Amino acid sequence: MTEQSTIERFRYRIRRDASGAWGWLRDRMDSRPRFRLLVIGLAIILAVLVLAWAALARGLPDASGLVDYETPLPTVVRGTDGEIVHSYARERRVQLQFTDFPQPLINAYLSAEDKTFFSHGGVDLTGTANAVFDYVTKLGSGERAVGGSTITQQVAKNLLLGDEYSVTRKLKEMILARRIESVLEKEQILELYLNEIPLGRRSFGVQAASRAYFDRDVGELELHQIAFLAILPKAPERYGRSQNEELALTRRNFVLDQMVANDFVSEQEASAAKAMSLGLVTQRSTRSADAGYFLEEVRRQLIDLYGETAEDGPNSVYAGGLWIRTSLDMELQEAARDALRKGLSRYHGTRGFAGALATVNPDNGDLISQLRSSNLSINYEDLVIAVVTEKSGSSATVGLTNGETHRLGRVPDSLDVGDVIAVRKSGSGYSIGIVPEVSGGFLAQNPQTGRILAMQGGFDSRLGAFNRATQAQRQPGSTIKPFVYSTGLDHGLTPASEVPDEQFCYYQGSRLGEKCFTNFGGGRGGGTHTMRWGLEQSRNLMTVHIAMDSGMENVIDTFERVGIGSYEPFPAFALGAGDTTVEKMVSAYSALVNHGKKIEPSVIDYIQDRRGKVIWRSDNRNCDRCNMDEWDGQPMPRFGARGEQVMDARTAFQTVHMMQGVITRGTATRLRALDIPLFGKTGTTSGPTNAWFVGGSPQIVAGMYLGHDTPRNLGGWVQGGNTAAPMFLDFVRASKGRWDGDQFVAPSGVRMVKVDRRTGKRVFDGTPSDGPDASVIWEAFKPDTVPPRSTRADEIKAMREQIIEQIRAGRALQEGAGLGQGRSDEPSDFVEDQGGIY
Repeated sequence: MTEQSTIERFRYRIRRDASGAWGWLRDRMDSRPRFRLLVIGLAIILAVLVLAWAALARGLPDASGLVDYETPLPTVVRGTDGEIVHSYARERRVQLQFTDFPQPLINAYLSAEDKTFFSHGGVDLTGTANAVFDYVTKLGSGERAVGGSTITQQVAKNLLLGDEYSVTRKLKEMILARRIESVLEKEQILELYLNEIPLGRRSFGVQAASRAYFDRDVGELELHQIAFLAILPKAPERYGRSQNEELALTRRNFVLDQMVANDFVSEQEASAAKAMSLGLVTQRSTRSADAGYFLEEVRRQLIDLYGETAEDGPNSVYAGGLWIRTSLDMELQEAARDALRKGLSRYHGTRGFAGALATVNPDNGDLISQLRSSNLSINYEDLVIAVVTEKSGSSATVGLTNGETHRLGRVPDSLDVGDVIAVRKSGSGYSIGIVPEVSGGFLAQNPQTGRILAMQGGFDSRLGAFNRATQAQRQPGSTIKPFVYSTGLDHGLTPASEVPDEQFCYYQGSRLGEKCFTNFGGGRGGGTHTMRWGLEQSRNLMTVHIAMDSGMENVIDTFERVGIGSYEPFPAFALGAGDTTVEKMVSAYSALVNHGKKIEPSVIDYIQDRRGKVIWRSDNRNCDRCNMDEWDGQPMPRFGARGEQVMDARTAFQTVHMMQGVITRGTATRLRALDIPLFGKTGTTSGPTNAWFVGGSPQIVAGMYLGHDTPRNLGGWVQGGNTAAPMFLDFVRASKGRWDGDQFVAPSGVRMVKVDRRTGKRVFDGTPSDGPDASVIWEAFKPDTVPPRSTRADEIKAMREQIIEQIRAGRALQEGAGLGQGRSDEPSDFVEDQGGIY
């Protein structure tokens, strides 16, 4: 018999049997009315079920999307040494592969949630029947029935449907579970479940929960801890609370019994586990460096690049699972933080209570709850944050974030209910802690790469996110002068050129009239001096003369090229009257050290996606021939030069070389005690309202300022040399091992010539010295600008001018004392008498 005839015979039999069955059904329906009603009823029920299934299934999510599903993961941040320093997370999530889960953990979840997982097709009919029965018995009671969901159904609920409590959701869950089983292997489903299940304490997945409850990785858990994690899917917020420990123990022991019943553990192992306490941790160890301002700057840049949440794209900050390598150097960061805090506290001195750190409104409810939700805190010595809950006369009651309340005695009259203050333990009680009202910013950078190594934008980032290192617009004062001098060097002057230190006036127009500049303190100067001396002593009048002789438009152009800012071509801006930031000033000084090449400052080195692929890097230089399959016999390929040449390399070195004299014998001589090659410049703005120092070594450039957020007078004795420079001194001393003492290297085209320090004339006798009293020094010149040899008459003239200057200074001091303008508490070793702006 052929195959075709067999098929035809089979079809004939089907038609015959179907026709006979239909005839039998029709005869029964005609002869038996009850049977007819039964058939019609079943048909209606079947039609309703089909229509209901179609209605439920029509709008369901596509289960095949789970094949490429990616767990929302936090972004992990590493420091310059590769160590994890922080993570950006609103939920605790860690993604593991199936092979990473310990088998006892899998067994515990199967015993607790779905022991037939590997045999059913997505829905456990027995469990579903039990759930239906429980639902019917509890109908109208307000109690929630048991779920009866398989692990696959829970995956459908958690990832595709949501947690709505309804029969409709349960039916949709069952449909989706069948679909999920058709597109994913059992191991893939279990991997999704163990990574996504919500387990309390803001943790999703077993690894995150293991850290949250036990501060351990899943591979380090013991049996009783594994069993505890397996009870959490039922009621994570109930079982995870200390007051429900007995409930948790009962449920945990039930899971252990189920593991015994399923032959996953022995009776002895289960008994030993039952004897153990829960052992939950109240506080888990965190991997977060005390670098809040730096890390917030990284977060801000990441959000600008990729967005904040999963809706913004696959690489978002809070869901993309990015790995960020930053330039954060924790040794330098801690040194910068401590140096700024010490400087602010040193200025604050014994002024006492500086006012409330913040205020919460008593009309808005419980003050302690408001304090908790404010996220204000402090990490300094033994201080903690508190809110004033009651005030009575000279005493007050404060509440801490942990709910404790304490009485304070002898509180300031200005203190009021709702004020947030810092307090510290004092004997058996608490007393008010002092946080300086004055603030400031500090930033350190590698001048060769532009990498920001440390950033402190205030006393403590937990008290406020405003970053004074990058966001505060402040007048830089005399720290801007090196760029005026560098403009002069580009327009024919040399470090040895003589510049008048005399009053400078210019006509501003018929409405404003004539404007005259003076040195700091009102001095009109006198005589002529070398450019070097003018920069070392921060002479305003000499700076204005250089700026006007070089052209203010050219000076402003220099400011713009190095990135300080863009201003109108008015002489006041040559003395630091325009606003800028610490970051911009440090970047500009780094360009000087880097032989005139400006590299944009960066806090992120590179970004990797969750799979480790680099998707962004700050250094975008190409390296030709770096990826060859084999060596071609040619020299090793190298990266090209980095940065933009914004200044003549020779000019940049000349400026740095002059600023080394600021440390040796100028306005920052207190830094001479460090005994390493340094350059820098102090700055003080009129008032004074800001005190600055910017400088460093060939490897590290740092900048800092001190001032009130709303600028106001700091006190007549405050200047950069005695207020900001000591911060840099503390910074270097705290990180002394990072300062190797390398000298600043001159670029090609610079000639080092022996000159008389006072006259700037070339000399052939004597040995140059870096000492503060040296008469002969090395000076840097461009080849065609070397000065002629000095004569004996020049030396006599220089000595005479020095004596006259000393006499004038002495007379000015006596006149100031006679007019009652002196300060008995002014530091006797203060040398910056010519800084800041007019």
